[in-house]
Amino acid sequence: MRIGILPVADFAVMSYAATVEPLRAANLLAERPLYEVIHLGPGGHPVRSSGAAVVPIEARVGDALRLDMLFVIAGGDVGAHDDPALYRWLARLAREGVHLGGVSGGPVILARAGLMAGRRMTLHWEYAEALAEAAPDLALERSLYVIDRDRMTCAGGTAPLDMMHALIARQHGAGFARRVSDWFMHTEVRPAIGPQRAGLAERVGSHAPAILDAVEVMESHLADPLDLAQLASIAGVSRRQLNRLFTEQLGTSAMRYYRALRLDRAQSLLRNSAMPLTQIALATGFANSSHFSRAYSAQFGQPPSRYR
Repeated sequence: MRIGILPVADFAVMSYAATVEPLRAANLLAERPLYEVIHLGPGGHPVRSSGAAVVPIEARVGDALRLDMLFVIAGGDVGAHDDPALYRWLARLAREGVHLGGVSGGPVILARAGLMAGRRMTLHWEYAEALAEAAPDLALERSLYVIDRDRMTCAGGTAPLDMMHALIARQHGAGFARRVSDWFMHTEVRPAIGPQRAGLAERVGSHAPAILDAVEVMESHLADPLDLAQLASIAGVSRRQLNRLFTEQLGTSAMRYYRALRLDRAQSLLRNSAMPLTQIALATGFANSSHFSRAYSAQFGQPPSRYR
C-alpha cells in the first residue's frame, strides 16, 4: 500500500510520529514492505513542525502520484491556512478513489476542501468548536478516531497509534496489529470511541479476546461493514467459533451485534446532527434510506423519520 503523508501548518511531531511509525514498524516486523510512505509538501522545500523537527519532502502537492491513501497532518493556527490549490488537489485525489485521512487539525483542511460532507468525523478538541460554528452540518464526534468508508479522521496526539492499529488490523489481522502496538509499548489500545466511555471489556461484557478483537474492528468500521468471514479472520478464529462465542457470552450472533452497533450510532446521529436520513444511512453502513428505515424500525419500534 502506498501512503502519502502531507504535514502542513506547524504540525505536531507527536501526531506525525504516531501516524508514520506504526507503518515503519509493520514493515520491519513483517520483514517485507507492507507500506510505502511518500512525504509531500506544498512546495519543494522541507516542512517544519511546531517544534524543531523538519520533514524532507519527496513530492509536491499537485504532482501526479499513484497513492492508495493520504494523511493530512496539521497543527498550529490551521484556521488561517487557506490553500485553494491544495483543496482542488485533494478533491481530485478523492475522485480518483484515494482514501483520505486527517490528523489533529488535518480534518479541518479536508472539511474546507468539501470532502467531509455526509461523513462522520473527529479532530483535535482545540479545533472542534470553531469548525462546528463554521460548518454546523458536519457530523462531528468527540472520538479518538473515526473511519467512515474512504475517510479516516483522528484527534491527534497519541490517538493515531490507535487509528493505525485499526488500519493494520483490518489489513493484516488483529494478532499482527498487536505486535506492532507492542513494539511501541502501546499495550492498551483504545477503541475509536475514546476514553469518554468505559473500557472495551467492561462495556461489551466479555473478556474473550476474539470477541474484543471483533467488536474493536466493528466499532471502527460502521460505515463500511465487514462480513462474518472478515471479522473471524481478523479475530483469528473460524466463523462458527466467533458466532458461538457471541451467542454464548452476549446472547446474539456476531452480525446481529454488529447491526445493533450501527443502529445505535445512527440513533445518535439522528438526535445530535442535522444530517439527512440518506447520509445517516450511508454513514452507518446501510445501502439506502429505505433499508435503513426498516432496520431502524425493527430495532427501536419507530421509524427514523420521527426525528426529522
